[in-house]
This record gives sequence, C-alpha cells and structure tokens, in this order.
Amino acid sequence: MLIDDIESELGKLDPASLDNFSRVKLMNRVEIKYVFSTRKLTDLINLLGKHYFVLEINNRRALPYSTTYLDTSDSLFYNQHVRGEYSRYKIRYRKYETTNESFLEIKKKSNKRRTSKWRIEYNQVPGAFDSRAAGFIEDYLQVSSSLIKPAIINKFSRITLAGYILKERITIDFNISFSGTENQKIISMPYLAVAELKKEAFSDSSPFKDLIKQLNIYPSGFSKYCIGSALLNDSLKKNMLKPKLLLLNKLENEYYGSDVTG
Repeated sequence: MLIDDIESELGKLDPASLDNFSRVKLMNRVEIKYVFSTRKLTDLINLLGKHYFVLEINNRRALPYSTTYLDTSDSLFYNQHVRGEYSRYKIRYRKYETTNESFLEIKKKSNKRRTSKWRIEYNQVPGAFDSRAAGFIEDYLQVSSSLIKPAIINKFSRITLAGYILKERITIDFNISFSGTENQKIISMPYLAVAELKKEAFSDSSPFKDLIKQLNIYPSGFSKYCIGSALLNDSLKKNMLKPKLLLLNKLENEYYGSDVTG
C-alpha cells in the first residue's frame, strides 16, 4: 500500500522537533512548487534523507492539516490569481490537527515574486470574526472583514523537511482533498503530490532542486485554492487553469491506469 511505503521511507530520516524548525520559519521568502505523482514520493523521500531532517510531532511525520480558504462573494482572491496579477493575496483558516493549533493566515505574493505571510492564533469558526480578527484582515487586505466568507475546505497530509546546512524548508503535501462549504461535494486526489521549496532568496544552491530533477520533476506553479475552487465551482472562470487541469488528468490516468512506479 502506497501510504505504508511512504511512512516506511519517512521512518529512515532523521527527525527534528518544532523547536528545531524555528530557524526556518521564512515568513518572507521565495517559493518554488513542484507537482507530481504520489508514485514518485517514496523515491523522492529516499533521495532527500542525506540532506534534510523531517519534522516529527507526537511520533508522526506525515501530519494532517485542515484549511478553510476564505474569499469574497465575487471571488476576488481567486480572480487575482487566475488573472496573473503581480500582487495578489490569499486568506485562510488553518488547523494543525496534530497540535490542535489554529491560525488565521494571510499570504501576499509581490511583484518581485516574493511571498510574505502573516498570521494570528485563532480558534473561532471560520468566517465568524471577532474584533481582533477583523482588524487583522483589514490591516493587510484593505477589504472589509464583513465581505470575507468561507469558500472551500482543503485537507491533506504534509511532510516538512529542513536542510542540515542551508536555510531552506520543504513541504510535501499529499492525500489531498477538497470540499465545498455550501454543498456536500468532495474531490479526492490520492494521485497528487505538491512539493514546495521555501528559501530566503532565489538561488541555484539547493540539494532539493538537483535531487527532484533526478525523478524528472520540474518547477510548476500550482495553487491548491484555485484548483479546488475551479473543480468545485462551475461558475468560475478557469481558462487560465486549463494546463494545470490537464496535468491533473494525466497524473490521475497514470496513477489508476498504469504500472508506473517511479
């Protein structure tokens, strides 16, 4: 079973606690994403073991996350992304299931391709903002919190790694699913893995960039929020996402319809 193989390979890596990861929070950073089949995940973990340690919490290394993405009724943040605007935002309520911590988070992608993230601890129902959360939203988004509401729910398992030497962090998401906040529709993607390299600056110096290339996996922009929204909501504009949707179809067909193992 694939999940057992992933857990087995993760067990071979050196573990580290949350305290060890404090040096690589990287709240202002550059991000490089990679989209690939989960069939390649065990091979990737095997390659990374010599250069990275893995986050372990409560004896777990593949950690469950739950995210509720928020948007306006006219999908302002979704449209910013699919239009390719240089300065765009994302807002979400994220629960770290293993530690039972919850945060309201805002991310900004600047015209210099840098990502900044701000967050506050927040344990309320997503979309029901107290005065502190409302002020946080309006400080960074310059949009009234009264216009922000839950859009979609995204669940996944995450592997988090940090370099032994270089100040970089890697997340690998798999077991990805999306569901609507106003209907019962659920979309599961067991075939999909999304890796993200987070660094202080653009640089060719990264073992991860070289290792993942060995598996014929190359950088590819990808937004879980936009993809999930496009799949769940037929009324959204999605022409700009067609290449990504075609890639998902290809990965799904390979996962279910072939004997590809790496």
